Amino acid sequence: MCASPFRLLRAGPPPPKVAFLSDALFFTRSVPVAREATPAEAATQAELAMESLSPFPLAQLYYGWFWAPGAESALVFGSYRRRFTGEQVAAWDGAELVLPAFCAVLGARMEPATTVILSATDGLTAVHWEAASVPAKVIHAPLQPEATDDARAQAREALLREVGGSKKVIDLVSPLTAEPATSDREVVFRGPDFVSRLSSSAAAALDVRDKTELAALRGARQRDVLLWRIMLGAAAALLLLVVGEFALIGGREWQKVRTRQYNAQKPLVDKIANIHELTNRIEDLATKRLLPMEMVGQIVGENLERKPQEIQFTRMVADQSRGLYMIIVDGKSNSPAQVTAYETTLKNLPTVQSAEVKFGQVTGERATFTLTVIFKPGSITPIGNTVVSSR
Repeated sequence: MCASPFRLLRAGPPPPKVAFLSDALFFTRSVPVAREATPAEAATQAELAMESLSPFPLAQLYYGWFWAPGAESALVFGSYRRRFTGEQVAAWDGAELVLPAFCAVLGARMEPATTVILSATDGLTAVHWEAASVPAKVIHAPLQPEATDDARAQAREALLREVGGSKKVIDLVSPLTAEPATSDREVVFRGPDFVSRLSSSAAAALDVRDKTELAALRGARQRDVLLWRIMLGAAAALLLLVVGEFALIGGREWQKVRTRQYNAQKPLVDKIANIHELTNRIEDLATKRLLPMEMVGQIVGENLERKPQEIQFTRMVADQSRGLYMIIVDGKSNSPAQVTAYETTLKNLPTVQSAEVKFGQVTGERATFTLTVIFKPGSITPIGNTVVSSR
């Protein structure tokens, strides 16, 4: 069964390859370091201390150190290079870290007077913290691979007596393993109920290989992490493009379905709309008709009381093509003011929707005008019917 690509993306980079070396091959010392020292200054002091402690020059040693910011001591360790065979050194190719086995526990947060006992086939190693974040002692007790449990128990008790003052003892019967790299800022080693977190700079200082080569390896590691992130970004962008493409395809197919449905239903909808329009037209012809006399009666009044005597109508037009509720009146008057007052009177009628006067020729007191009156639909009824209207 193939692994899901989403699972591969979530998994992140694989765990760093770490080559653990036997603790029996290294000597260890706790050396003083200035409390206010910078990491670079602490590294210089640790190398100077290592050079003074060793009978061999640093170029002939595999060495490293551990120091925490603010600590007044550093743990240095080293081994003569000729103690390692060519085959052993060749096995380090591709390893991101090469360090003694006890270094895996140095990133753990320990209470004062705590001792960690690491078990290996070639012996036991005690790492003891006194009151600082940096271990004060690292002691190895060699054992034969075929040593009995009693022999191992006796070696353990001897180590605890030698380190002295242990209030808490942690036994690690199996080696710690590196976790997958979720960040390039730290290296995490984990075992049953035990976690050790080392910053990338601290892990680099623990590596026993040539420091110049390590700088090149760290550059390659940073490049690999950068490439991994670029690959993740490209994969995420590709995934978004694929999802977007499928969404577009789905949208186009959905639109095609809607278009087919529209084309299939359009003739029926058009037919229904035509029938509805024809029905309304027939109903209008059957139930609605032009009422010119009734509209004239509305604008002049039953006894001509609404039309001022100064106004004379010369022509009246009511055309169904213009609208069932519109009448246009041409007239003349010797008093334009009366025409304006008449317009206001018509506007105030409850049956009138609008009334508008447009003057034509005005000569002295004589004026011609055109009056357009539009009645409210349904407000005019044929003569003989009663209409009830309210303002």
